[in-house]
Amino acid sequence: MQKILDAILAGELGEVGHLPVPEFYRGVVLHADETTMFDGLASRDKDPRRSLHLDEVATPEPAAGEVLVAVMASGINHNTVWSSIFEPIPTFGFLSRYGRTSPQAARHDLPYHVLGSDLSGVVLRCGAGVAGWSPGDEVVAHCLSVELDRPDGHSDTMLDPEQRIWGFETNFGGLAELALVKANQLMPKPRHLTWEEAAASGLVNSTAYRQLVSANGARVKQGDTVLIWGASGGLGSYATQLALNGGAIPVCVVSSPQKAEACRRMGAELVIDRSADGYRFWKDEQTQDPREWRRFGARIRELTGGDDPDIVFEHPGRETFGASVYVARRGGTIVTCASTSGYQHAYDNRYLWMNLKRIIGTHFANYREAWEANRLIAKGKIHPTLSEAVPLERAAQAVYDVHHNLHQGKVGVLCLAPEGGLGVRDSTVRARHVSAINRFRTKPVSA
Repeated sequence: MQKILDAILAGELGEVGHLPVPEFYRGVVLHADETTMFDGLASRDKDPRRSLHLDEVATPEPAAGEVLVAVMASGINHNTVWSSIFEPIPTFGFLSRYGRTSPQAARHDLPYHVLGSDLSGVVLRCGAGVAGWSPGDEVVAHCLSVELDRPDGHSDTMLDPEQRIWGFETNFGGLAELALVKANQLMPKPRHLTWEEAAASGLVNSTAYRQLVSANGARVKQGDTVLIWGASGGLGSYATQLALNGGAIPVCVVSSPQKAEACRRMGAELVIDRSADGYRFWKDEQTQDPREWRRFGARIRELTGGDDPDIVFEHPGRETFGASVYVARRGGTIVTCASTSGYQHAYDNRYLWMNLKRIIGTHFANYREAWEANRLIAKGKIHPTLSEAVPLERAAQAVYDVHHNLHQGKVGVLCLAPEGGLGVRDSTVRARHVSAINRFRTKPVSA
């Protein structure tokens, strides 16, 4: 592994395809025999630091259409949080079902699960039939793993019945020194970014693009008022940028003054600190409080000069969904994914049906949407929202921090990269955007 890393750091990328691939590599894994370790605990009390392990695992051989990548950096997403606390179900069920679909997929059904749905790195090996990529290519990966053996996915690959999220519903993910991906998951690494910055955007930027911009989502247009929950977080920070970049007016909802300031650094002017205003949308576990919906809606109108949101960018789920349906304008759209506060949504359907509102469900992005989202990053129109990067050895703590919302933007993980700040190939472009690239940085690379 060290020889591969030395070649990458020396810029001798043409050599990596000739170097031997190690038989084992380190990855952040779950163990199948520990899936009951949190039984009886509330979600908040489940500690990813107990369930996540940094193990040596066997290196998979790339099959037809697959690529083995040396992972320089990765990132923490909420799907790794869910995996680590075995909610809503242990991910080994996903691996087992995938393994039954083909002999090639059977390799994923293992008693350990290598997690992670982001990466930046260098192609090491290509399986049979891979034409678009070669050893030595610097890449990022999106997390859509799809078979496309049936007609359903050929209009929109997210509708394929065998669509999965790599590193969550498949094995050999990106929180590791090596990763196995399908060739059609790869995209060019933005040349002006470091490894950890380039790895930060794959999942969340693509998800936000489909949810907010794409014809498969809300189709934001100039002048739209967009309410964005968690606007300084991993997903919301990209939605905020996409709204501003498209001429929309974001109303950013955050949970602290520090997160409000992060939104203002992105250029947002309308910010609601929900902790300061004390909104409590639920009276108790079973009962929502419509008075709080109305108070929240009045605050939005106060900020916008009387406008209700054309689009509500939803991802907290249970805690906020009733308020989201209420505050959307007549004929407006609530576009939803993730449900990080709970999957069982409750809302008053009168405000949906009688006011002609729409709810659109979205999930990650198809290859075209992911490519367009990455192109915006490469052109400096949208910027990574990396707040810190930690070594692979500290990935479990980083997952814990995201689980408890102790972070801003994205938390990166250095996998093979020995330190932060490496991998920049275009310093001229970087110099034009460096302040925007660093506006979420709260900590140096952690030791």
